Amino acid sequence: MDVPPEPSTLRVFVALAPPDDAKDELARFLQPAYARYPRLRWNRIEDWHITLAFLGELPSTAVPLLRSVLAGRAASHPALQLRLRGGGHFDERLLWSGIDGDLEGLHLLAADVREQVRSCGIEFGDRLLRPHLTLARSRRDDSTSVPQAAAGLTGFVGRPWRTERLHLVGSNFGRGPGPIRYRDIEAWRFATT
Repeated sequence: MDVPPEPSTLRVFVALAPPDDAKDELARFLQPAYARYPRLRWNRIEDWHITLAFLGELPSTAVPLLRSVLAGRAASHPALQLRLRGGGHFDERLLWSGIDGDLEGLHLLAADVREQVRSCGIEFGDRLLRPHLTLARSRRDDSTSVPQAAAGLTGFVGRPWRTERLHLVGSNFGRGPGPIRYRDIEAWRFATT
């Protein structure tokens, strides 16, 4: 059996993942929207995440450096209390669910993660953190489905949950015309209190 060689580069980001029951709760709420907006490209529930730092295309050799510093960051940060709440859109093209709870702690964690990544000599675009969970994208010729679906999320308030792990995620698999697929490169538990 032939094993494909490891790619020389990976698209990498650092993220948090809601627990399965919190994702299932939102997916149940979204059931009518799935049927009402079939032209949206819905993200797979197993790929739902909250990006803390998008690092872009990196050489595979950067991964061991990241593993070392991110393991230390996770071990030194307490878990955060968060929840999925409401929804919105970016530019009428990207549908998201909002994040509520310890947002100050979330911003501090993201700033710390970004600082640690830079300490490895890895440069990346430092976008303003707007905590959200991407749910779907519209097709180019559809400017109404995403705003309408976002309006339907206004009343959603999910149950609170605690972050369990900090995830280093790669999206090198599934490139091409199909949907993007993510996989954990590694994940580390947060400090217990």
